[in-house]
Amino acid sequence: MTDETPLFNSVAPLRNVSALVQLIERTQNRAASLPGMACFYGPSGYGKTTAAVYAANRFDALVVQLKSTWTTRKLSAAILAEMGIAPRGTVADMVDQISEQLARSGRPLLIDEADFLVARKQIEIVRDIYESSGASVILIGEELLPQKLQAWERVHGRMLDWVPAQPGTAADVDHLAKIYCAGVTLDAALKKAVLAQSGASIRRVCINLDRLAERARTEGRTSLSVSDIDTKAGFFTGEAPAPRRLNIVGAA
Repeated sequence: MTDETPLFNSVAPLRNVSALVQLIERTQNRAASLPGMACFYGPSGYGKTTAAVYAANRFDALVVQLKSTWTTRKLSAAILAEMGIAPRGTVADMVDQISEQLARSGRPLLIDEADFLVARKQIEIVRDIYESSGASVILIGEELLPQKLQAWERVHGRMLDWVPAQPGTAADVDHLAKIYCAGVTLDAALKKAVLAQSGASIRRVCINLDRLAERARTEGRTSLSVSDIDTKAGFFTGEAPAPRRLNIVGAA
C-alpha cells in the first residue's frame, strides 16, 4: 500500500496522524537493543483509525482491525491475508508464516481495536509474532489500553513508548474543512464553535463540517458564519436525544 490517495494524503497534517507517524518512525529506527512494540491510545473519535490508514500508505504498513468475535486463528489468517499469503496449518504454523514474512520485509504491523486482544486473552500471540520477527508492532486502542496491558508483563515490558491521541485542534478543523466542507468559506468563530460543540472529537468535527456543507448547498451559499447557525441545536454533539413523548393519532 504505497500509493497515498488524495483523501489520506490530505489528512497528513492532522495532529494525531502526525503523532502516529512519529511513533512508527521511532520504532522503525530504534537501536537494536530497544524493544519494538508501542501503543497508540485514546478515546473513540479521535482519529486513530484514520491515522492508521494514512500510516499504511506512508510506511507500507500492515494494518489489521480486530473484531470482537475473532479467534487467534482468525487473527492470524487476517494478518496473512493483509500480507497476501495463504494461511496454512495450525495457528502456530501461521504465526511462523507471519513472523518470517515480517522479518523479511521489515514492514511495521499495526493492530487496531487492540483492546479485544486483552479482553479475549489473545495478546500473547502478538508478543510471539514480535519476538520471532523483531518487527515494529503498534497496538492501537482505547484510553484504558495501557492499563489493561499492565496485567501482561511480558507484553507491557516490551513497549518502546505509549503515545496518547490528543483532542482535535483549530488547525485540525482548518484542514478537515477543506475535505468535508470544500468550496464553502467558514468564519473563524464558526470553526471555533464546530470544535467546541464536537467536544474536540475528530469524528464529530467531520460530521458537523459535512452538515455545514449540506446546508450551504441547500441554501446555495458559498460562505457561512457563526451567526447563521443555532449553536445550541445546529451541531451534532454525540449526546443521545431525550426520550420522546409520542402523541399517537387515534389512540384512546
